Amino acid sequence: MEFLRRAKEFFGEVMAEFRKVTWPSRQELINSTVVVIVVTVVVAFFLGAVDIVLARVVERILR
Repeated sequence: MEFLRRAKEFFGEVMAEFRKVTWPSRQELINSTVVVIVVTVVVAFFLGAVDIVLARVVERILR
């Protein structure tokens, strides 16, 4: 029975913490998602370009 009391107490505290959270608005969530996607695409293109350049440099060195 101690386990059930502690579990109930734990979930009660979790719910209390959830009530304290300031959740983002729908527009804030959309804006943040767009920023993450754009940054991810830009970094992917940058790393792809660096990979291609380094592959060509190594290829020329090994010839």
